[in-house]
Amino acid sequence: MKRFVSLLLALFFCMLPFTESVTPVTAAAEDIPLATDDAVIESDEEARTLVLNDMGPDVKELQTHLAELGYYTGQITGRYGETTKSAVTAFQEDFGLEQSGQADSATQALLFATLYRPLHVGSSGTDVTRLQTRLTILGYYTGKITGVYLDATADAVKAFQEKMGMTATGDADGDTQSLVYSSDARSRSGAAVVTPEPEKDTEIVDGNNPDAIETVAYKKRLAYGSSGKNVKLLQQRLTDLGYYEGPVSGNFQGNTRNAVKAFQTQNGLAVDGVVGKKTWDLLFNTASIVLPGDTPAPAATPEPVPFHITVDVNNQVVTVYSRDAEGEYTVVVRQMICSSGTKKNPSSIGDFTLNGRKARWCFFPKWGDYAQYWTQITSEIAFHSVIYARVDTKSLSIKSYNMLGQRASHGCIRLLVSDAKWIYDNVGKGTVVTIRDDLPTDPELKASVAKPALNKKNMLPVETPQPTAEPVYISGAEPPLPLEKLQKNNSSDAVYWMQKKLTELGYYSGKCSGTYLAGTIAAVKAFQKDHGLKQTGTADVKTLEVLYADELASPKPIATPAPES
Repeated sequence: MKRFVSLLLALFFCMLPFTESVTPVTAAAEDIPLATDDAVIESDEEARTLVLNDMGPDVKELQTHLAELGYYTGQITGRYGETTKSAVTAFQEDFGLEQSGQADSATQALLFATLYRPLHVGSSGTDVTRLQTRLTILGYYTGKITGVYLDATADAVKAFQEKMGMTATGDADGDTQSLVYSSDARSRSGAAVVTPEPEKDTEIVDGNNPDAIETVAYKKRLAYGSSGKNVKLLQQRLTDLGYYEGPVSGNFQGNTRNAVKAFQTQNGLAVDGVVGKKTWDLLFNTASIVLPGDTPAPAATPEPVPFHITVDVNNQVVTVYSRDAEGEYTVVVRQMICSSGTKKNPSSIGDFTLNGRKARWCFFPKWGDYAQYWTQITSEIAFHSVIYARVDTKSLSIKSYNMLGQRASHGCIRLLVSDAKWIYDNVGKGTVVTIRDDLPTDPELKASVAKPALNKKNMLPVETPQPTAEPVYISGAEPPLPLEKLQKNNSSDAVYWMQKKLTELGYYSGKCSGTYLAGTIAAVKAFQKDHGLKQTGTADVKTLEVLYADELASPKPIATPAPES
């Protein structure tokens, strides 16, 4: 066992200049993802030591590999709890390391280089079941497949070790298991090589039709830091195609990423080193693969980014635009109330391109609180929900909810949970986010995105009626009749028509919301001043008659909405 551990550690330290380690994000401001769905986290630094109550993607990867080796049976949460600590301690005990329960760099290096946990009398689990099955095929084990390592299993292992010229201990260490599952394993009856049974995910070629492609279903996105059977399958496929020369270890590190990039480049895919469904299907489920020495396929034409986002710091509103017929971002898709950075900790101003990093929950260690649906904008700021005291939707900070519509964050853009989720679900890599503090004050806009009341029993917004459809306005058409006085706080189609008309004439630049607030008052006053009317800011009938003079002189039928289909 000590020889096996020493060899693995020596191999790890020899490879250090050529490998990369996975570390958590340590943003300068407030963002650390807890459980990432899509984030690719890289670093050239040594892996941090993971201890009780640590959180992050590296904890999630640690739990995943511990589970694959049979040490960890809890949920993959990304939080280093007591169950994770016990699993690490058990691993350290098996491999002769100091049993601290802390996953230091040496423990992690050995863990991620290990394919099999050592098995001995008293061990149990699916790996014991697999070992008993394999030893039965080789003729060493004749007992019942129980998944429990007892004396009969130890005797079978000892017999195998003797046959292979190994020290016969009866314990199935890593060396023994590697040999048991290899093509060099000898059966008990003689020296004939027994072909190992294929693993469940291994591609099997049709001998009668060797050019046929066996469909291998896409299961999940694989990226730097991923591990497991799907990574092993990926590495083997890239090896078979001539793109990868490293070990089939099941750990997605720098060499694997480089091989994926080379495959994507040669086959005309978007080159990001990430195996999504498109890359996976081309690798496994099509016959038209371009090999390393072939003429490269044409480069993929990037699809236009569907959205542009503007964060209006002055009005505390986030607006999402899609493309119009000319390809310009002018069509308003969604507008949301927000809280940007305070004047002491302002949000960065400028244009920023999203890198695609997201997390279901994030943790702010400097402030000790959490948020949902984190979408990174820069290394220091992100879109995310209002604040929580812990990973629990009932622990919402009422203060952070009430502060929506005002500067309140440490630089990030806080949103209603539903709005943060919309960005998380719909806005991807390459989207440009413009954060500005020079847009004019727009009271009507702010009112139109006002947050609903909070139900403090479930910490969710009180349901509000769905907004009515925007009124139909046709330039030059007769306005709503009869003309009636319009004033502050009125809400109606007539107010909407007046706002649209004042916009056409250059007096109004705010949101045409149909609600008469300060922005509309200022526009009416400006119109009244230019037309010799008393500057009250109230649109009396006389003001409206002057405003609509052309339309009333040659009346046209008032526009009515087309019936819904």
